[in-house]
Amino acid sequence: MAPTLNHPTGVTFVDDGHRPVHVDAATYYGGGEAFTRSRTYSHSHIHGYNPKRTPLFEEDTHMRARRMSHDEKSVTSPRRFLIDVEETIRVVLEQEDTDGDFQISITDAGPKMMALGTATSNGFKTFDVRGTYMLSNLLQELALARDHGRKRIVLDEARLSENPVDRLSRMIKNSFWHSLTRRIDGDGLEIITADPKNRTGRVQPRIYVPHGEPAMAEYYRKVAREKPHMNLDVQVLPPKPDDAIFVKSLNSKPGLLALAMNEVDDGKGGRTLKGIPFIVPGARFNELYNWDSYFISLGLLVDGQVTMAKGMVDHFIFEIKHYGKILNGSRSYYLCRTQPPFLTDMALQIYNQLDRSDVESNRQWLKRAIQAAIKEYHTIWVAEPRIDPKTGLSRYRPDGLGIPPETEATHFTHILEPYAEKHGISVLEFSEKYNNGVLKEPALDEYFLHDRAVRESGHDTTYRFEKRCANLGTIDLQALLYKYEVDIGTAIREVFDDELELEEEFDLAPFPPSVEAYRNPYRECSTSRLQNSDEWFERADHRREMIDKYLWNENKKLYFDYDTVLEKQSLYESVTAFWALWAGCASEEQCWKLVSQSLKKFEVLGGLVSGTEESRGKISLDRPNRQWDYPYAWPPHQIMTWVGLERYGYLEDAQRLSYRFLYMMTTAFVDFNGVVPEKFDAVRLSHLVDAEYGNQGLDFKMVPREGFGWMNSAYQVGLSFLTTHMRRAVATCTSPEVLFGSSANLDNAVIQAAHAATDPLGLAMESLNIASVPA
Repeated sequence: MAPTLNHPTGVTFVDDGHRPVHVDAATYYGGGEAFTRSRTYSHSHIHGYNPKRTPLFEEDTHMRARRMSHDEKSVTSPRRFLIDVEETIRVVLEQEDTDGDFQISITDAGPKMMALGTATSNGFKTFDVRGTYMLSNLLQELALARDHGRKRIVLDEARLSENPVDRLSRMIKNSFWHSLTRRIDGDGLEIITADPKNRTGRVQPRIYVPHGEPAMAEYYRKVAREKPHMNLDVQVLPPKPDDAIFVKSLNSKPGLLALAMNEVDDGKGGRTLKGIPFIVPGARFNELYNWDSYFISLGLLVDGQVTMAKGMVDHFIFEIKHYGKILNGSRSYYLCRTQPPFLTDMALQIYNQLDRSDVESNRQWLKRAIQAAIKEYHTIWVAEPRIDPKTGLSRYRPDGLGIPPETEATHFTHILEPYAEKHGISVLEFSEKYNNGVLKEPALDEYFLHDRAVRESGHDTTYRFEKRCANLGTIDLQALLYKYEVDIGTAIREVFDDELELEEEFDLAPFPPSVEAYRNPYRECSTSRLQNSDEWFERADHRREMIDKYLWNENKKLYFDYDTVLEKQSLYESVTAFWALWAGCASEEQCWKLVSQSLKKFEVLGGLVSGTEESRGKISLDRPNRQWDYPYAWPPHQIMTWVGLERYGYLEDAQRLSYRFLYMMTTAFVDFNGVVPEKFDAVRLSHLVDAEYGNQGLDFKMVPREGFGWMNSAYQVGLSFLTTHMRRAVATCTSPEVLFGSSANLDNAVIQAAHAATDPLGLAMESLNIASVPA
């Protein structure tokens, strides 16, 4: 039965037949309700009588026939439905949401069919909406209409049957980016100070302002006075805020770190500060992140949001100036850590899309970004302890003390239990005494050195880095720094006439690197001379030589991480080897060997897995899966490889891989109420991931609001690689096996595994069954 329409007798809704259909919700639902009195078929059903048969499933009174291809269809105008929002939400959830998660997915056991009254009949005649995709879209549209205060709507059928590729891309561009936007100022603090990772039990909002920004500190004190209900605590950091002992002292009082602001008119004849907006990853990550922001910016540029992306670079410049590095994230517990460096490419990509009407302003902006990158390069990446002077390779090796406070409460329990038993105390008591320095455990210090390095690498966690990350010169970091060196040299030569003055004082790292050079305490000052392109290209050439010497394995046709302590390659096969293509540090011959011999090791039905199954090793109760290992696929690895392959002329491979990943994303979007998660199991083509933290981006009611930052970008960037034919194919959820053939660049073992484990309904039901088993 169609949901009841509750509107006055004799009233017909008047709808503008020329309004655009596929627009954002604010435009579509933003208008008011318009209606007039007119003759209708009947009004009696409004007061209780409804002539339509109720579809009683599992009883023989249900006689509704299947809709056939030769059924009569309206050809005079697009079909529209007249809908009572609240009543239809109630009926949809009651009938279709059988698992009670406020989503309509293929795991729900409802009839997957609902009759809706047509607008042309004033709701008297009905038409069946059928299938998971259309019904989940109906639920989403009803939720959006409710958001805009609508009680009744005239809904175009075309919004329910919209091409899923167009729908997802439109939602990312018009809705998700907006929902993920944050700003640190008086208007945005209440949203951004919320920290799902804070497990201290103290939820008082707190902001740390860097030393040397008195106007900013006073601004936030004024906000605290004007908004006493927030109970905002404003603290000013010392001149050196990343001292490990100091940072550990903040663990019991975590807070947000202030970011860049603009001075604007306050509307009262004076001046005030206003936060520069930025995009957060989403879910439990409600702050500005380092490498997430790079991939997010790529999606923003595709969607024309250049100003937003530019603002994120402004924040990174601010962080390097005041916090000494681009932080892992903008919270106090991240002050000692950075993440994979992408600033130069991010700045150059944005610079190339800036409005050309003010060339000098653009040039000055790029100058600030390149100056900041040079400081970060010299003081972080080629400075001790991150550099290994003997090889010249840089490492993820952050400072820090104690147990990382931002992790789940039980994350390290299995590591700490033996130490707690050794001292005859509880894990909680041991944790407190270890963090406070009362108990000394050198082996545990070593463990957390590597754990912090894993988190700085962005790949937290993986067996690739287990108990050794801080010693590894990884292929991904060397490729990124090679790109830094080339980008800086290119910018100095092409934009700054081969001369760049550094305005901030810091030590320049020795070059070429050697043990003797780093032992010498003398350092050249950054302001002592102008920078030129030659020295940066020399640095890039030297790094490429070191990459070939230490990381390239000719026998295996792959790059590997190099252990600077054991002085040998770590033979874990990682898909980050293809970052060398993105950076351009591989030769044409090396690229051909990577593509022809090694790509198939990582390519599965849903794109590229993080590493090979063989490298990961066997999984058991005592050795659980890690989220950055096989079989999981992440947007950074996909995007970097697509771009790298295209750079070297392997466009068809890039298109095939992007199709695989977008197919996996689109089928999840269609089958699971519009979900856009943080990561995927690319072998099983499933977002139902149970490794470590599970998956992010799944916890929403009725309509997805945010997606997930870099996954949103992967979709927008990936679409730019597809041909028109591929875009049409992915919109119909055509399997890559059908489009490319069942054996396109896949190992036989991968094909067999895929055939056994890619039924989305079966996988989803299996996951539900596992989750329902009592512990």
